[in-house]
Amino acid sequence: MALTPGREVMVRLVKYGREKLSYAATVVGDDGTHLAVRAEFAGDDPKDLGYVWFEPGDVFTEHYWRDRWYSVKEVVAADGVRKGWYCDVCRPAVVDGDSVVAEDLDLDLWRSADGTKILRLDEDEYAASGLAERDPDAAAQAELALDTLEKLAQDGFDDLLAF
Repeated sequence: MALTPGREVMVRLVKYGREKLSYAATVVGDDGTHLAVRAEFAGDDPKDLGYVWFEPGDVFTEHYWRDRWYSVKEVVAADGVRKGWYCDVCRPAVVDGDSVVAEDLDLDLWRSADGTKILRLDEDEYAASGLAERDPDAAAQAELALDTLEKLAQDGFDDLLAF
């Protein structure tokens, strides 16, 4: 079931079976497989990730798929300048009523707005998570998703994120 643009939903990011973050977002588009929502940065204080700062006023346009093992989040500063794309490797999104749930699988990727930095992130956390031992099929999907995201980042995300 596709969600109507303009509808408010709660995005719930889950890790190891626990909700780690939830926030309200507005549906931008949904074709039944690809869902895009927009939300302001969910933190009260700036967050320095070492390669980018996420700050109050930043706007995230987040793309989730019901059939892909990743999400892509375009990050734009309050002044309208694009910072880049933060990508999560996660299980396919589950949309249930007014809730969008994405289960984080630790692997992430960052692409700067100018494309000069593409960083694979949190591979150490992923290795320590034990997913490969607990759920080898999910681990294989996660590793393939990170490789796919890196290739998409090299080409830019415009075609992927269009409706």
